[in-house]
Amino acid sequence: MKFHEAMEYVASLGKFGFNFGLERIEELLGRLDNPHRKLSIIHIGGTNGKGSTTAMLAAILQEAGYRVGTFTSPHLHSYTERFRINGVNIPEESIAALISELRPHLDAMVAEGFEHPTEFEVATAVAFLYFNREKIDYLVLEVGLGGAIDSTNVAMPLLSIITNVTMDHMDYLGHTIREIAGVKAGIIKPGVPVVTAAEGEGLDVIEAVSRENNCPLIRVGQDITWEHISLSPAAQRFTIRGRVRVYENLTLYLIGRHQQVNAATAVAAAEILTELGVSISPAAVRSGLAAARWPARLEIMRREPLVIIDGAHNFAGARSLRLALEETFPGRSIVLLIGMLGDKERARVVAELAPLARTVVVTRPNSPRAGNWQELAREAKRYTPEVYAIEDIRDALDKALSLAGPEELVCVTGSLYMVAEVRELFI
Repeated sequence: MKFHEAMEYVASLGKFGFNFGLERIEELLGRLDNPHRKLSIIHIGGTNGKGSTTAMLAAILQEAGYRVGTFTSPHLHSYTERFRINGVNIPEESIAALISELRPHLDAMVAEGFEHPTEFEVATAVAFLYFNREKIDYLVLEVGLGGAIDSTNVAMPLLSIITNVTMDHMDYLGHTIREIAGVKAGIIKPGVPVVTAAEGEGLDVIEAVSRENNCPLIRVGQDITWEHISLSPAAQRFTIRGRVRVYENLTLYLIGRHQQVNAATAVAAAEILTELGVSISPAAVRSGLAAARWPARLEIMRREPLVIIDGAHNFAGARSLRLALEETFPGRSIVLLIGMLGDKERARVVAELAPLARTVVVTRPNSPRAGNWQELAREAKRYTPEVYAIEDIRDALDKALSLAGPEELVCVTGSLYMVAEVRELFI
C-alpha cells in the first residue's frame, strides 16, 4: 500500500462518523497484543490549550534527554503530523505499512459482527503500534474529543491533565459546563495524579471526580502560580512558582498571555513526573519551554503587513486571541479574515473579535460542516460597517491583504481547517 492509498482508505473511514465508546478500540488493540499497555503515557484532555501544553511538555521531556512521542489532532497539512517523535513526523511509508497491517484486522472484526472502528479509532491504534515499536520513553497523548469514551481513554497513564473546560462540541459533550466537565473528567483514573487549569464549575467537577478516585490533584493557579514579567511580539517572560521550586525569568516564544497558563500546566506535570522518578532538571524545564513551538496559534506568517494566524474556533479561544492582540499589538488597526464551521458558537466568536477590526472579510471553510457561512458576515455587520463575504479562501486572503496598509495587522482565524489552508499559502 502506498501513502496516498492509505490516505484514501483513512478518508473512507469518515463514513463511520463519531461513534463513541471503547468496545471497538479495545477489541482492535487486543488483536494487536495491546501495544498501549507497554507505553508510559501522559494523557491530556481539555477544551483549549491541549496542543500547546502537549508541545511544551514534550519539549521539556525531550530536553531532559528522553525520546518522546506525541499523538495530536487534527493535523494542519499532513496526516503524518499527528504522530511525532521528538518533533519529527512519522514517515509516510510507515503510515502506509501500519494502515496496511491494520486493514485485515478491521475486516475480520466486521466479519465477526463487530462495528467497524471509526477513523479516529484507527488513528489511535496506529499511534499505539508505532510508538511501541519505536521504543519511545514517553507518549504525550492528546484526547480526540471529550474524554470518557474517547478512544485514547483505553490508556492507563502516569498522569492525567485537563487543561480547562469551556463550551465546545456541545452536541456531543453536553450543554452546560458541568456536563462537559463530567465527560472530560472521564480520563481521570484511580490513584493517577491529575493536573488541571480549569476554573469555576469545571474545577468543581474535576475536584469531585479526583476525590472519588483518590487522585492527587494539582490546581494550576492555586497550587502552582505564575508571575508575568514582560511581553512582546517576539517572546514573553514570566516566573513560575511551582510546588517543588521557583523557575525564574522563563522565556516562551509562543504569543499570548494565555500561554503562560499552559506553561504552568506543563511545569506542574513535569514536577509530578519528577516525583514519579522521571529525571527532569530545572534547566530542561527552562530550555524546553523556550524550544516549544505550536503552529497556527498566534503564529506570525508575514511582517508587512503583519499577518497572524490563529485557530480560535470557539468562544474561549476567541477571547484569548482578543486579549493577546490587544496586549501584544496595542493600537494596531486590524483587518480580520474569519471563517467558521456551522456547528460552532459563531455569534459569540464574532462578538468577541469583530469590534477590534476596521474591516472584516468572511470566507467559507473547506468543509461539509461549513453550513451557512455567510451568516458570519451578517453577524459581523453588527460591529463594523465594512464587511466582505468571499467564498474562495485564496481570494479572501488576497482581499484582506489588499485592504491592509503596511502598518496594519491581518488576523486570520476561525476554523483550524481554514487557517491551515491559509498557512499553506505562506509556507
